Amino acid sequence: MNIALTYNLKKKDKSKPVDYFSECDSEETVNAIVMALKSKGHHVEAIDVEYPKLFSYFSKNRVDLVFNIAEGQSGKFRESEVPAILDYLNIPYTGSDTFSLALALNKALTKKILKAENIPTPNFQVFSTGNEGLDPVLKFPLIVKPNCEGSAKGINKTNVVGNKEDLFKKVKETIEVYKQEALVEEFIEGKELTVGVLENGKTRVLPILEIDFSGCKNSGEYFYSWRMKEYQGNQELGLVPTFHCPARLDKETEERVKEVVLKTHRAVGCLDISRTDIRLDKDNVPYVLEINPLPGLDPRESNLPIMAYAAGMKYEDLIEAIVLSASERKGLN
Repeated sequence: MNIALTYNLKKKDKSKPVDYFSECDSEETVNAIVMALKSKGHHVEAIDVEYPKLFSYFSKNRVDLVFNIAEGQSGKFRESEVPAILDYLNIPYTGSDTFSLALALNKALTKKILKAENIPTPNFQVFSTGNEGLDPVLKFPLIVKPNCEGSAKGINKTNVVGNKEDLFKKVKETIEVYKQEALVEEFIEGKELTVGVLENGKTRVLPILEIDFSGCKNSGEYFYSWRMKEYQGNQELGLVPTFHCPARLDKETEERVKEVVLKTHRAVGCLDISRTDIRLDKDNVPYVLEINPLPGLDPRESNLPIMAYAAGMKYEDLIEAIVLSASERKGLN
């Protein structure tokens, strides 16, 4: 099969916020996917997304399928940019469609759908200016996030607040720096879990990954912040979470978590793969924080490959499963 890999490469730009390119992929990830696809007999060409060049490439080259990991360039619908182009050109691609990608990047809108589907998610409020009154339903501690960002951009230990003064300071800072609404939600104390879904013939939930932050005392960060994701494993910074996969859960809780994850995957309309982030409260209620239809595929550090390895898969088998799922949906097999 002739496959084009579309991606956005991480860059360094001192004029941008330090976390600006965090969602983009490293050369190591791009090369790993290319090698995995080639090991399965595919012809592969990798394309760093620049839109005039993208149109030119596809007008001159025939491909059977696009393996898409591109995050897009800007705006709250950026993850839909490449799929929208491919839909226009009638070229099949892996992963979720434009609607699901745009929806999932908007945390508040996703949470409204989760609540409509009776899927547990923390109570929340959206702030557009920072001058709105706080909803009295919300209980401290609260966490402040940019509403339309991934990879924990804009989130550090100061985003968890315990009073109104700190809350509104952080809300206004978030709106100013990220030029978008701020999402405020109740901070759920408890186990942090992330759960992958893989579709290949049938929809399967991968082994649940538990991220234990108890060893991160030197950093003071006990949740997935941007620094935790960017510098994971750095002993000097104290960013050394411990991973348990499968997670340390009783059977009943495990099944409850998996049920919630599948419902979330389907409610958002994800295709081929997704990864859902969850906080498990003291009563073992799994609260969905967000869902990522375009999860990272770094073979060493990304959560989805870690879960696939726990399921007995090799990296190349995970990549091929994504291809086969998309091929079956598009009638390419």
